[in-house]
Amino acid sequence: MSRYLKEMKSGKLTVDKTKVKKAEKLDGKYLLSTSDKSLSAEDVALGYKQLMEVERAFRTLKSTLSLRPVYHTRSDRIRAHVMLCWLALLLVRVTELETGMTWPKARAELERLHLGEFLHKDGHVLQYTEPTQAQRNILKKLKISIPKRVKSFTGTP
Repeated sequence: MSRYLKEMKSGKLTVDKTKVKKAEKLDGKYLLSTSDKSLSAEDVALGYKQLMEVERAFRTLKSTLSLRPVYHTRSDRIRAHVMLCWLALLLVRVTELETGMTWPKARAELERLHLGEFLHKDGHVLQYTEPTQAQRNILKKLKISIPKRVKSFTGTP
């Protein structure tokens, strides 16, 4: 912001309107260059936009999913690792698009849905917590059925 401000002799800050007007002329525009002269301007712009999406996805893998370098030596394990990362990213993107929520917000809401195990001398019960309305909405938008309250019951009733 400092480049758009100027300080008066009195020490008061004011907005330099000429610098703001000059900057407004560049809003929404960017300069792209390529060494491939056969590409159209639209193809170059699309390529850069796709590159930005790939870079965004990589940042998501590193930060949102907390993935760190993994060292594999066998090619089948490398392929499996890449596939799992791709599937995780796909899950994040589908969740964001279908729910209109960010991944951290949707994940935090769904992580509050728990499965409890209750033990008794005559058996045990696996039971989910009652889903909140927000959790129900997320699951509905993702076309995932709401889990039955009681998952399993063993023992004598």
